[in-house]
Amino acid sequence: MEDPYKILGVSKNSSAAEIKRAFRSKAKLLHPDASKTETTTAFRELLKAYEILSDAKQRSMFDDSFFARQGAKSHRNSKSFDYRKWLCERKDEESRSKLIFFDLMHNREDDAVEEFKRMSINYAGFRLAKWFTREDFMDYGFILAEELVFRQEYYDAFILLEQIIRMEYSYSYFKHFFPEVLDLTRLLLKTRIEGRISDELALDAWERALELGFGNSDDAVFLQKMAAAYRRMGDSNTASACEIAAAGLSS
Repeated sequence: MEDPYKILGVSKNSSAAEIKRAFRSKAKLLHPDASKTETTTAFRELLKAYEILSDAKQRSMFDDSFFARQGAKSHRNSKSFDYRKWLCERKDEESRSKLIFFDLMHNREDDAVEEFKRMSINYAGFRLAKWFTREDFMDYGFILAEELVFRQEYYDAFILLEQIIRMEYSYSYFKHFFPEVLDLTRLLLKTRIEGRISDELALDAWERALELGFGNSDDAVFLQKMAAAYRRMGDSNTASACEIAAAGLSS
């Protein structure tokens, strides 16, 4: 088959995050529902290329066979400017924010999550979105949210997803991938945060979720979970109010 790296427009050394972003970007252009032109064949090729490169085993097998036949050799200039080192030496919020996304895109996901957590704790009102274009923040922010979920940093993941959802509502960007954003957010709110973060933080997340337009069915679930949290905290009046509101949405 044709080189999947070429189809996605990424290098052989691209990280998983770079591959995800490249796929989403091209899929929005090639998706048959997004264009009046015939894009089915190109879209299928894109899907196949992503299937190979997003699976570690398939990617390794492809690299071993394809690049061996091609005689390809990766090379880097060891004397080139070390951008990451330069970022690490700087302490300003912009540089640290760029370091987070740089690490995320260069197979240093643990470092990216650790730095994001550190900045969130030490800088009041810290917002990655401040330092990037809207599109870059939405792409990389979603990938970072996925990494946070994987590491059970559920509240921080929700805060990122909330920002992305609000941006999408103000101007459509994710398009065909927006359901993926919503599904991950629902997963957090319905099955991940309860009992794994404090009731105070969970209540904050559910209350904020009520403003995101998920719909009556989802909102009823959030309200029921809020009621249970308030009862655990000894606030039966607010718990009852949440239960009444949930029942009204379910009827």
